[in-house]
Amino acid sequence: MSAELSSGGKHSLRRFLDDLVWKHFVDDVRLEEPGVTQYVSKMLVDFVDVGNLYRLQNAQGKRLEDVGEMLIESNPMLEAPSFDRERAVRKHVGDYTLFMTGLFPESVAKSRQTKRPRLDAFVDFVQAGKESYAIVSSFDQFEYRDEAPLFRSLSENFETCVVGLNFVKQDLEEFQHEYYQRVKEILGKSKRQ
Repeated sequence: MSAELSSGGKHSLRRFLDDLVWKHFVDDVRLEEPGVTQYVSKMLVDFVDVGNLYRLQNAQGKRLEDVGEMLIESNPMLEAPSFDRERAVRKHVGDYTLFMTGLFPESVAKSRQTKRPRLDAFVDFVQAGKESYAIVSSFDQFEYRDEAPLFRSLSENFETCVVGLNFVKQDLEEFQHEYYQRVKEILGKSKRQ
């Protein structure tokens, strides 16, 4: 999809994903938390732009694509220059690991089998996501107070969210297949005419 998705297109996509996430989170995995479902569908819309999936950079400006590197970047004892940076990076780690384990678990598994090992190979994505959201929820003062319970819930229900996203993925794949079949049928008809 284009990085320049129109606001109308983004709104339609958001509504579509809101409905899909709500359906699977409530009906299939019994997670009836509107704040969580809204957050997850918003995250999906945000990650339609792959640049947002890999938005983190280290101090040298290098894009971080490896969860292990992201975790190092989040540590105030190692790379993070402030606790706000720790929170921002940990929030992204939670989002990234939830997205990847929910929609692309095969990619997570494959990254562990490459010839050139990355730090990712040593990271349990589910544990890193749960821990990252828990750390984000511990920032519960001042401007972060209102968001803290949401991130606590994301941490406590991480595996459930992963399963819910697996159901979302199945629907998206089915929609894609149906679309392909319709296009194929239409093209077949136009050739016969």
